[in-house]
Amino acid sequence: MTLQNTKTLKKQVAPFEKSTTKESVWQIINTVVPFIALWYLGYLSLSVSYWLALVPIILAAGFLTRIFIIFHDCTHYSFFKSRRTNRIVGTMMGVLTIFPFDKWGYEHAVHHATSGNLDKRGTGDIWTLTVDEYLAAPLKLRLAYRFYRNPLVMLGLGPIYVFLLKNRFNRKGAKRKERNNTYLINILIVALISLLCLAIGWQSFLLVEGSIFMISGALGVWLFYVQHTFEDSYFEEDKEWEYVKAAVEGSSFYKLPKVLQWLTGNIGFHHVHHLSPRVPNYKLEEAHKNTPPLQKVPTITLATSLKSLRFRLWDEERKNFVTFKEVRVLAKKKFTVQQVKPEI
Repeated sequence: MTLQNTKTLKKQVAPFEKSTTKESVWQIINTVVPFIALWYLGYLSLSVSYWLALVPIILAAGFLTRIFIIFHDCTHYSFFKSRRTNRIVGTMMGVLTIFPFDKWGYEHAVHHATSGNLDKRGTGDIWTLTVDEYLAAPLKLRLAYRFYRNPLVMLGLGPIYVFLLKNRFNRKGAKRKERNNTYLINILIVALISLLCLAIGWQSFLLVEGSIFMISGALGVWLFYVQHTFEDSYFEEDKEWEYVKAAVEGSSFYKLPKVLQWLTGNIGFHHVHHLSPRVPNYKLEEAHKNTPPLQKVPTITLATSLKSLRFRLWDEERKNFVTFKEVRVLAKKKFTVQQVKPEI
C-alpha cells in the first residue's frame, strides 16, 4: 500500500457509494420471504423429525445472516437514499436479528473509526491484547482472556451474550433517541415472540428459532472475527494509525464460494466496506473488481481462514498475530535475557 494509493483509493471507490432503490427492494424480497418460508418449513418438519427440520433451519440461518447484512447497511445509511427509509427498514430488520438499530449503529461506527488502533480498542470490536499486555497482565485477566478467545466460547456463548443480553440494554451515555429505539425494538421482539409462541407453542418456537439463532449467531461472530484476525493484519498506535491502511490492510478479502458469498451479503469484501461504508453490499464486489489496488489486499479462503482460530495475541514487534504457544516461547526468551547479567 503506497502513499499514492492511500490518497486516491477513496476517490476510486466513490462512484459505487450510491444505492439503487430497485436493487435494495429486491434484496429484501429475495431474503426475507425465503427466510419466513424456511422458518415455517422448519416448524412443519418438526412433526416428522428434528433432524429433518435441521435442513430448512440451517438454510434459514443463512438467510438470517443475509438479513443482518441488510440491517448492517441500513445502520450505515447506505441501503436506501432516504435516511428515514434506512431507519424504518433497519429497525424492522433489527427485530428479526434482535439487534437495536441506533445502539449497534453507534458502536459499529466507532469500530470503523478505530479498527486497528491500539490506543482506541474496546468498542464494537473483538477483545485483542498485545503480547506485552498479556505477559504483564495478572493471572486473573490472562485466564479471562484465554476463556474469551476460546473458539467454543466465542462462537457458542458469544452470540448468547451479545444478542440476548448486551443488545437488550442501552450503553452508558446513550441519548434519548437511541434509548427509545432500543426500547421499541425490545417491545417488538417480545410481541413477535409472544405471538409465535401462542400460535405454535413455546417448545416448537424454541426448537426452530433457537437453532436458527445459534447457527446464524456463530456464523455472524465468525465472519466478524476472521475478517480482522489474520496473521499479518494491521494494528498501530494512534500516532501511526491511518484510516485507509487500517481498512485495506486490516480487513481481509474473504473469498467465499458464490453461494456463501450471496448468503453473507458480499461481506467477504470487507476491505471495500471498511474503506467506504457507504457502498451498499450489492455493489461491494463491483467496487473490488474495478479498483485494482483493492485486489492486492490480504486474501483468505474457507481453508486458510481456519488458521485464524490459533491467532490470539498481536505481536507489536513482528507486526503479526501469534498463538499462545508462540507467546510462551517469547516469554521464555525475554526471561532468559533478563537473567543474563552484564559483564563489568
